[in-house]
Amino acid sequence: MASPAPDQRPEDSNSLRQSEVLAALSHALDMTKGQPAGHTLRSCAIGLRMAEELGLSSADRISLYYALLLKDAGCSSNAARMSSIFGSADQEVKREMKEVDWHRRMPLALRTAQMVARGRSLRLRIGRFMDIARAGDLTRQLIQIRCDRGAQIVRELGFPEETASAVQCLDEHWCGLGYPVGLRGDQIPLLARIANLAQAMELFHARGGLPDALRVARERRGTWFDPHLVDIVGSWEGDREWWERLAGPNIEGHIIDGEPGGEPRILDEEGIDRVAVAFAGIIDAKSPYTFRHSTNVAGYALGSADQMGFDASARRALYRAALLHDIGKLGVSNQILDKPGRLDDEERRLIELHPAYTWEILSRVGAFNAFARIASLHHEKLNGTGYPWGLGSADLDDSSRILCVADMYEAMTADRPYRAGMPHEKAIGIIKSESGTRLCQRSVDALEAHLVSSGRVPG
Repeated sequence: MASPAPDQRPEDSNSLRQSEVLAALSHALDMTKGQPAGHTLRSCAIGLRMAEELGLSSADRISLYYALLLKDAGCSSNAARMSSIFGSADQEVKREMKEVDWHRRMPLALRTAQMVARGRSLRLRIGRFMDIARAGDLTRQLIQIRCDRGAQIVRELGFPEETASAVQCLDEHWCGLGYPVGLRGDQIPLLARIANLAQAMELFHARGGLPDALRVARERRGTWFDPHLVDIVGSWEGDREWWERLAGPNIEGHIIDGEPGGEPRILDEEGIDRVAVAFAGIIDAKSPYTFRHSTNVAGYALGSADQMGFDASARRALYRAALLHDIGKLGVSNQILDKPGRLDDEERRLIELHPAYTWEILSRVGAFNAFARIASLHHEKLNGTGYPWGLGSADLDDSSRILCVADMYEAMTADRPYRAGMPHEKAIGIIKSESGTRLCQRSVDALEAHLVSSGRVPG
């Protein structure tokens, strides 16, 4: 696992395409959902081909395009509850339960029994299963949380209501037995119907190839899916070349270049910040113990940067890095994130990979080079005892050092599943004890000065 080298590519955020940013960040949403990298992008390709054959307007195709890229924006919001209810890794539960036909009670019950409390005693597994069976409309509740939050994020990013409605109604089924409302037939927005079928086709195509995907689509024709849309995708059965390209390595570039509407949407500086804030909310929704963590870290980091005289460009890069530093945690199970006791060696190994995931996601966007590296180094220490790369002082710039201290302080003073948040005096005392060895003295002093000058703590 190579450490992130300083990126010497020129930063050109003035021509940064929104599609490029959201295509890259969709890999984080795939992690959250337990799907392989590229699931969202391949779903987008399938949906866009349906839209083309339906003759949808340019405006509708643009709305569908961004609905497909953001369809799982709310997926982190029910992760903690799903993990707690099932007693298993949330990504595994999401992945496995997505494949089962909810309308068939016996297969649903069998898959649920397979997923509860994996690796635990039979007695505990039976208890978990019975709790779920008695919960009534649990599936609707979990989907409602995800759909509502996803649609809210889409609106916060400034997309049209058609895009938000497609995300809101993603799991409504043609027969009226879907969620969260139970819309039927043409009551379901067309873009949502397309997105629902597109993601299912991708899921089963990735698992078992084209025959599996078409079998599921046809079996659920008229129940889950709009019959006309199933007939459209069924007509592609002989287009083997297209399906092979769909599974190929160039899907991300294909989706970015295939943005509908002619002129690509360009993100200005405020637009990049808006995306970073939205994804910080997605990150922090993963666990009840990280509510506003990323936003708080960003505040502490900016305050420290002001104390150290950062210019506007460096300040903005640090702000974005702080908001997105934990995006890699979307790939970590809530069974680990929310564990009330000490992590075992394997759990520790898995959680210490999250900065590498952060780098893997953010470095996909060339214009993010100013902050992707900063974000991924937030657990590295001056004396080389940090993780995941064990870098030392020569590899850590001022921004990386500030972010490390800000992240530590916020984590110490916030509640965690295994302890209450520390008072300021205790947290800053621990941080000061590592100042000059593991932590940067100037960064520690800057944070303390910010806390005093902002009135957060007495001088």
